[in-house]
Amino acid sequence: MRFPSPLLEARLLRRYQRFLADVETADGQLLTAHCPNTGSMQGCKTPGSRVWLSPAANPARKLAWTWELVETAPGVIVGVHTGRSNALVREAIEGGGVPELGGYERIRPEVKYGEGSRIDFLLQGAGRPDCYLEVKNVTAAVEGRIGYFPDAVTTRGARHLREMSAMVAAGHRAVLVFCVQRSDVDAVRPADHIDPDYGQALRAAMAAGVEVLALGARIDPAGIELVRRLVVEVPGLRLSTIGPSTMGESTISGSR
Repeated sequence: MRFPSPLLEARLLRRYQRFLADVETADGQLLTAHCPNTGSMQGCKTPGSRVWLSPAANPARKLAWTWELVETAPGVIVGVHTGRSNALVREAIEGGGVPELGGYERIRPEVKYGEGSRIDFLLQGAGRPDCYLEVKNVTAAVEGRIGYFPDAVTTRGARHLREMSAMVAAGHRAVLVFCVQRSDVDAVRPADHIDPDYGQALRAAMAAGVEVLALGARIDPAGIELVRRLVVEVPGLRLSTIGPSTMGESTISGSR
């Protein structure tokens, strides 16, 4: 995914009220940008960080800029725009980068299902079970090249896992994809220390047959592309390890 317009570099002053970020440009201009990330943004909102903003497509929009990227450490750029994750995953699927999700004839976005929810994508093909695909964006601070999800309590996320498990029980397929918009992550774990209920729901869903993948991004101010297959680590869940962590091959590990 290439950004359609050049990004504006600035310095972060503060992120507040969930949807707002104040920044200062190189020429001293003060701007308020839209923050398209409702999570806690652990490690991604340090004042003084380099950030990049995209111009709004609608010139009449109240906030003319949207926060896209942040440099969390020298050379480590993180994509904070959670709205980009679905497009990134779809691009990877259609480009053949996720073989497990290839071969479907249709990819339908935002399809109603479950308890009044919408699945991010419904993949359909002749002679194949429908595939319910949910995408979760991972941007939180990392420890030892491990990323965590979620970065805040998410009852909605746990509900989605229960609904996906119900789709598997009904004879369909369900897949959860962690879209990691960071270059400094090799593995993803449930953030049990932040939301233990989500961690329990993830383990129950995987035991019920929900598949889990993690894809890592290459990021720079020109664009974002999912290029790496990451390990999914679920402590306490006994699963076999499948293949190395390269794009196109799945790796899931649990305790032995």
